[in-house]
Amino acid sequence: MKDFLSADDAKDMSLKEVQSTLESGEKGLDSNEAGKRLKSIGPNELTSSQRSSLKLFLSYFWGPIPWMIEIAAILSLVNRDLGDFLIIFSLLLINAGIGFFQEFRAANALEALKGQLALKARVCRDGTWQDIEARELVPGDLIRMRLGDIIPADAKLADGDYLTIDQSSLTGESLPVSKKTGEIAYSGSVAKQGAMTAIVTATGGNTFFAKTAKLVENAGSGSHFQKAVLHIGNFLIMLALVLCVLLTIIQLGRGDDFLQILQFVLILAVASIPVAMPAVLSVTMALGALALSKQKAIVSRLQAIEELAGIDILCSDKTGTLTKNQITLGESAVVGARDESDLISAAALASQTDNSDAIDSAVMSSLPDPASLKPFTLKKFLPFDPVSKRTEGTWQSPDGETICASKGAPQVIFDLCNLNEDERKKAEATVHTFAEKGLRTLGVARRENESWNFLGILSLFDPPRDDSKSTIEQAQEHGIEVKMVTGDNTAIAAEISGQLGLGSHIHPASEFFAKDDDPANLSLGKAEAIEKSDGFAEVFPEHKYGIVKALQRRNHIVGMTGDGVNDAPALKQADVGIAVSGATDAARGAAALILTQPGLSVIVRAVELARQIFERMLSYTIYRIAMTIDIMIFVVLAMLIFPTLGGVGFYPLTPIMIILLALLDDIPIMCIAYDNTRIDPKPVRWNMPRVITIASTLGVLSVVQTFGVLWLGVHKLGLSSDPTLLQSMLFLQLVVAGHLLLLLARTSKPFFIPPFPSWQLLGAVILTQIVAMALCGFGWLVPQLSWKWIGWVWGYNLIWMVALDLAKVLLYRQLDHRSRHQQQLTNMSRRIDG
Repeated sequence: MKDFLSADDAKDMSLKEVQSTLESGEKGLDSNEAGKRLKSIGPNELTSSQRSSLKLFLSYFWGPIPWMIEIAAILSLVNRDLGDFLIIFSLLLINAGIGFFQEFRAANALEALKGQLALKARVCRDGTWQDIEARELVPGDLIRMRLGDIIPADAKLADGDYLTIDQSSLTGESLPVSKKTGEIAYSGSVAKQGAMTAIVTATGGNTFFAKTAKLVENAGSGSHFQKAVLHIGNFLIMLALVLCVLLTIIQLGRGDDFLQILQFVLILAVASIPVAMPAVLSVTMALGALALSKQKAIVSRLQAIEELAGIDILCSDKTGTLTKNQITLGESAVVGARDESDLISAAALASQTDNSDAIDSAVMSSLPDPASLKPFTLKKFLPFDPVSKRTEGTWQSPDGETICASKGAPQVIFDLCNLNEDERKKAEATVHTFAEKGLRTLGVARRENESWNFLGILSLFDPPRDDSKSTIEQAQEHGIEVKMVTGDNTAIAAEISGQLGLGSHIHPASEFFAKDDDPANLSLGKAEAIEKSDGFAEVFPEHKYGIVKALQRRNHIVGMTGDGVNDAPALKQADVGIAVSGATDAARGAAALILTQPGLSVIVRAVELARQIFERMLSYTIYRIAMTIDIMIFVVLAMLIFPTLGGVGFYPLTPIMIILLALLDDIPIMCIAYDNTRIDPKPVRWNMPRVITIASTLGVLSVVQTFGVLWLGVHKLGLSSDPTLLQSMLFLQLVVAGHLLLLLARTSKPFFIPPFPSWQLLGAVILTQIVAMALCGFGWLVPQLSWKWIGWVWGYNLIWMVALDLAKVLLYRQLDHRSRHQQQLTNMSRRIDG
């Protein structure tokens, strides 16, 4: 006996073959056999490996960035500076806490999936029907399903007239599916009409539903933000450590006191390593998340903001996202009816108003005058079933006349009305025309004088949302390619895609995913074909997941929208998973961005905000790298070039100056999160070689700028005889130049071109400069400087600000020119390959 049958295997087997393979009788299993199988196979529930919350929290203290902060904290303890240690350790806890909280929330995706499963099941055990916990079902059990039941396991339908099942959350199909004997009902879908018995073929982790859960558990892509921070952190750590070691060796070789050197180097390292960088970037994204919430978009993973700025492909679910998920009557073909109104009225007489059937609801909502049916009295109604494939209503009019109407599959209605050959050919041609547009059709008939009269044909479709086309156009204007992903058939997908301006190259997923293919490991050729497609139809959950993986493999940052269980794996795998309004708990748990109002229009606004936030993070990163280079390289080179001044060993800055410099640099920089920035018209992403090139160039020029103050102080102002005044001047120079550099780094354009700095950022810079000037002018904590020399430092830096800004603009132009040239070569290469 096999433990279970997969949905594909069971689908191809007869009912008797299934019973034989699972050793199940016509009345199911007895309790003893069911107990043995439950013990052997396990309960009918999803299982997942549980990770200790403590281990998860501690993991945030391990890795290059945590090491960076931990080293800084240890150095502070070695230097016996408890204040710095407490500040740095607090930053470490804050960063770990933010990361832990976000991942803990994301881990709820699998639990939400479990919540979709049925809790109870009606099963035949020991020859009698009884209710049991759904987790106790085993393959071979005989179960009964009826209206409103959640299907508790994969099952082969065995007996009963029909069962209409809503499996849209699993397959993405917009309409319920009618199942008959011998077909498979999937675990997690919902019975909408009818009642049938079935033999359980698979439970728990072996069901079709479980494939989705396993994909969610294993899905997930690395954050580009985390990679960028690691690159930056590693670069600055290595720079600081190399220079500190070099300085220590040289100063010891010159005979300096070891403890004095150690104290200075430790403080210099603490000030130079950007311990506040993760916190600054996290605060920037947190404020961005608050802004997005006001736009009806909830961020469940902070890094999604940075990813959202860079998405260049948006895979959008069709049903309920691009369309209204409301079956509507479309075009009609009037044959025997007086007009379209008469055709719809007849269809309404063959519909029920008190059920949840999507087609009946569409017909009733399209009545020109809903009150016109009130005078009629229903005498008999025959509901739809997969055998007759039609509905029939018998009514009595106010004058006592009996009226009978029917609607259903066109071929069935044609037969009912005994159409002649010519009439049938014309009707079939109409059905074919509608089918080419991806529309389902209904035939409508009315019985007159004991014979059925063919009235015409109604078409059904799920119309696009009113704002979908304009939203797609806006996304395309922002450099985002939108691809439709749907479980509906190719014709319907192509029709909707054409209406929305998405292109007509819609392919069924089966073209890319063979039955035995691993969706996560497609060939390069198939990945390229997916990249070139406008959309995908007849898609299953593993296909959506595979499509996202293939696009990521082609170096795209991918956004994925969805609302059902079937979307959860792809939502989690995508760089930005977007759960649309009304999404299931599973989809919300897997997504990084959750929309709270219908439609996709909010996504465009979210992209704009994300790109502004990205510019703020980029500005801070360039500034911080440049400042680290300026401080570290200047201090080390100054001590090498000027071993003594005024007859004593020369230190460009005192330990207290370095600590003040670190505080004055980092604390106000939190206001970068409020800065005004431009919205890039194209997707943006971290280009670390570019970032480091720009930051290093500005940093090296800043070193030259600071050396200019040192040279002028020694050779023109005569401060070599009093190094303490020179130290104060250099301290003020680094504070002034640092924040003027921030105003330059915040834009690739000249600093005097909009958007101008926000009042929060500009106010913080001005306040910091006032504090720095007061420290030097009044001699607080540092040797006192004359106000004349303070003015001289400011004048010198304003001149350098213009020079640095010009160098920055020229560098950006050169890098942009090189980037365009490289893109042209890449495009040419692709055309040749194509």
